[in-house]
Amino acid sequence: MSELSTNKLLLVIIAILIPPLAVGLKEGIGFPLILNIILTLLFYLPGLLHALYVILT
Repeated sequence: MSELSTNKLLLVIIAILIPPLAVGLKEGIGFPLILNIILTLLFYLPGLLHALYVILT
């Protein structure tokens, strides 16, 4: 397993548990993180889907 796929796998696991943390680790502090925090606070599922989208694209 390459290092890139290992990092992605770890980020997906973190995204399932704490979506804003995964987005913050991937993108840093910025608009995607703020958007993910808002989506997660509104309801967990949109924040999770957004985090997976950010990580996997």
